[in-house]
Amino acid sequence: MLPLKSKAAVKSPASTVYAVEGANGNDGAFNTLLELMDASGLKFYKTRAKGLLQGPTGLIARDDVVLVKVNSQWDECGMTNTDLVKAIVAAVLAHPDGFVGEVVVADNGQAQYGSTSHGGSFEYEVNNAEDRSQSTQKAVDSLGALGRVSTYLWDEITEKLVGDYSEGDADDGYVVAERADPLTGMLTSYPKFRTLHGSLVSFKRGVWDPAAKKYDAGRLKVISIPVLKSHFIYGVTGAVKHYMGVPSDKLSAARGHRPHASVGKGGMGTLMAETCVPTLSVLDAIRVNAKPGTGPKTPFDGATEANIIAASTDPVALDYWASKNILCPIAKSKYGVDATLFDPDNKTKGSFGDWLKLACAELNEAGHPYTFDEDRIAVKIAGKP
Repeated sequence: MLPLKSKAAVKSPASTVYAVEGANGNDGAFNTLLELMDASGLKFYKTRAKGLLQGPTGLIARDDVVLVKVNSQWDECGMTNTDLVKAIVAAVLAHPDGFVGEVVVADNGQAQYGSTSHGGSFEYEVNNAEDRSQSTQKAVDSLGALGRVSTYLWDEITEKLVGDYSEGDADDGYVVAERADPLTGMLTSYPKFRTLHGSLVSFKRGVWDPAAKKYDAGRLKVISIPVLKSHFIYGVTGAVKHYMGVPSDKLSAARGHRPHASVGKGGMGTLMAETCVPTLSVLDAIRVNAKPGTGPKTPFDGATEANIIAASTDPVALDYWASKNILCPIAKSKYGVDATLFDPDNKTKGSFGDWLKLACAELNEAGHPYTFDEDRIAVKIAGKP
């Protein structure tokens, strides 16, 4: 077990990372995580009544449309743990006021590369779970009796250019910005689509009301569930790099600006700032790839059981803490290698630490108080009950 430690922030404004040790996804660890958040005043459920896990400042309201963003481009340990996905979706559906909204598990595997060489899938044969036959689709289907829950693989629409609902376009597809960001080169694109249960969702603007002809941005919530792992180009895949599963790499590339090529310049920060930042990022560090330069593909025999889940409303702080306190020590102890590629304090041009700093700057400029300053990161640790 890694020597994780709670700590207070020594500077403000501060961000908090919450982590639970001994987790395998198919247990009560996510509920423990919610209780740990609650003890610090971060309520999961938005309700009028105040109580355990709930209150007026909570994250998820009973009628929200909740997008659960997973990683679907890879099978085995390259994908989001489906036990954890199931636990998080079940928690949303168990809203104390009675959930009448909708949960959509979604991702864009870009219809290219990945385990199949054709992009993402919710139906792999070998999955990241205690029961390796439990695909993302099977996990979601098992919860159907509890409420309105479905999946949407954005690969299916990633090559279809559309306008947003307010422009009179009702088709599912991708909206692409007119210009790329001059600093990061990110040409922002985002999905807009009708869910299985009829909600009209724009990832940038919110839930569309066709009768009133307006968006409700407040009803759209994103719970992002990245896998913590090595990346052979960008050092680390975590909460920030995970947003590469939002844009259309193909449509943007056709206009001369590949989103994936912008990551090293802070492009994921631009993308988040120009669309919808995660309401909560829940990091899957149950089985991690801590061998530098080998990911994102991660077979079971290439992963280490760290058995940790962690969460924050600040994806930058979450990545900083996790790479430094999970990936770096495992890389050194298990592989005996230099963990510079994982080190968020390494600001060499093009390194993980460098592009994380640039992404944070993009988000800060847009008004999001995220941080990669260790002195501004508080950490709360709990063990699984």
